[in-house]
Amino acid sequence: MEKERLLLLEEIKQSEKPVDFGEDVDGFEEETDEAEEIGNQLAVAQDLKRRLDEIDVALSKIHSGTYGKCEKCGKEIESEVLDMNPEATLCKACAVRAED
Repeated sequence: MEKERLLLLEEIKQSEKPVDFGEDVDGFEEETDEAEEIGNQLAVAQDLKRRLDEIDVALSKIHSGTYGKCEKCGKEIESEVLDMNPEATLCKACAVRAED
């Protein structure tokens, strides 16, 4: 998770760099495309930050000894769940109930 955290920090740094479209704007369509690109870039950065927050919470739990415990029922989160999603906060049963 530490490696992934560092990779995410680098991705966030890269995604927050302003996009240089130049000063030559030929029309409304080009401005629309640029605005859409900026919106997409912001959405990606927000998703990366959310993922970073999840990893930070998981790392904090590792340090406090509470990693792998379901936040709803307190039972151990199944290893296959943690293998697929190391920052999972719910066991299978609670995750299924949360989806309903």
